Amino acid sequence: MKVKKKGAVAVGIFVATSILALAGCAGGTTAEPTSSDDATSAGALTVWVDADRARALEDVAKTFEQEKGVKVDLVVKDYGKIRDEFTAQVPTGKGPDITIGGHDWIGAFVKDGIVAPVELGDKTADFEKVAIQAVTYDGKTYGLPYAIENIAILRNTALADSTPGTYDEMIAKGQAAGTEYPFVVGLDPQASDPYHLYPFQTSFGNSVFAQNADGSYDASQLTIGDEAGQAFAAWLTAQGDTGTKVLNLNLSGDLAKEAFNAGKSPYFLSGPWNVADAQKAGIDVAVDAIPTTGDSAAQPFAGVQTFFLSAKSNNALIANEFLVNYIATADVQTALFEAGGRPPALTESFEAAQSDPLIAGFAQVGANAVPMPSVPQMGSVWDDWGKTEAALLKGSSDPAGDWVKMADSIKSKLG
Repeated sequence: MKVKKKGAVAVGIFVATSILALAGCAGGTTAEPTSSDDATSAGALTVWVDADRARALEDVAKTFEQEKGVKVDLVVKDYGKIRDEFTAQVPTGKGPDITIGGHDWIGAFVKDGIVAPVELGDKTADFEKVAIQAVTYDGKTYGLPYAIENIAILRNTALADSTPGTYDEMIAKGQAAGTEYPFVVGLDPQASDPYHLYPFQTSFGNSVFAQNADGSYDASQLTIGDEAGQAFAAWLTAQGDTGTKVLNLNLSGDLAKEAFNAGKSPYFLSGPWNVADAQKAGIDVAVDAIPTTGDSAAQPFAGVQTFFLSAKSNNALIANEFLVNYIATADVQTALFEAGGRPPALTESFEAAQSDPLIAGFAQVGANAVPMPSVPQMGSVWDDWGKTEAALLKGSSDPAGDWVKMADSIKSKLG
């Protein structure tokens, strides 16, 4: 299985730093636009991609030109710069017709008026439910999903034969393994890591915002400070410096990864981006469900990689055609999966990819995942959330009170 390391932003996602030279390939694909990044060029589509996605889309770009007579320029970009460049260029009439990106960008993109809905029609039913939920905003579908990612328990099979269903049982089994750490997860000493700890939080029945029936979030209902959240805060304090000391703020993401790859822990809470390096280190990796800490299921965030349609494109109809009838096909979604190692969003490809037991493991955990909130208000949550988690792990005489103060601070920022 080919797995790429995740890049920036809560969640994000991998950063492509290499530049693929595509000039001269049949079908008109090119590493740089022939004139500018202008989305108004008639008779051609400009698509921003990273290097891996460019390779995966070469064939479909050629097919589209042959069948529709429309050239597709695949413009290779550094993934870490795409969001800012797209936001800056589209309002001026420049930028691409289509770009890749993370679904959690949608709220800000819609607020800024730079993306248009993608009309999926009957194709909606062909995608995984969480993928459609992730790209749905204000009742409209703002993007064509192509990959899903989430965290799970990576298990060293030489050190543990299974992952128990509850956190306490997992810790006990990890301690019985006789390794330096019974369990590792990367944390920041000042900001903790709300993304990685969220499954434990949800198992107490707590969420950040209330969810609507279609899975979208209601940013007017901040739920993070409720009694379930306060119970999580108490649990978090008990796991930190003044408690079991299992959740270690001195273990960053890189140090947690090093510990797992060195055989110093049987369990590592992480995502597909860390599987390849563990295998290179000689670890026989299994992917298991995340144990619960409360009475509910442990639900990690799901991140969905997406193709966005520029609101300023003069080629919107043909761009929609390219996305819905060419990108939303099993062959292309499978090619994108093989390029990036994340389970595909299209159900047919998603099910086929699970012939790999590691992908099947992430997919099974992901079936219970919840989309990362894409509402613009989410940007006001992370700072207080992470700092409060870190403070609780360092010790608190009133974790519930500290958690409520955190929620009140977030509310004040939300207005």
